[in-house]
Amino acid sequence: MTFTIELTQVVSKEVKYLKAECGVRYWEDGEVNGKTDDEGTLIPLRVNDAWCPTIDLTTGVIENWPEGTTADVHYKVCDDGVYKLLDAEKNVVRSISGYVPKIMSPGGSGYGDYVIMTVGTDGQIVGWRVDLDGFEEEAE
Repeated sequence: MTFTIELTQVVSKEVKYLKAECGVRYWEDGEVNGKTDDEGTLIPLRVNDAWCPTIDLTTGVIENWPEGTTADVHYKVCDDGVYKLLDAEKNVVRSISGYVPKIMSPGGSGYGDYVIMTVGTDGQIVGWRVDLDGFEEEAE
């Protein structure tokens, strides 16, 4: 007779990007080029009812951000988000869903409910810092 056990192996992977899909509840909590974005029609990278930036982790620059556009967002997302860490080839290394990870709130304490950030004219997120808490799996 034989028995089977499950083992968890720790693997280190390099990640380069964060792809976020933030289900925004209130678009009016954002400003684009100094104007309140009541309907969410001004914010770049909106896909249906979600804000979907891809951020270079090293630089804090949002990919495909329209040059000359600024944004100040304070979006309530709560548990309606998917956050993916991607490698250099943009393959998904780790995906989490639910509460907003700290990395998405460099502009203040988001308490797991808010995306808070200011984006400059070059797509650079003001005060960018990498905090991958919440992405690493806990060993049992």
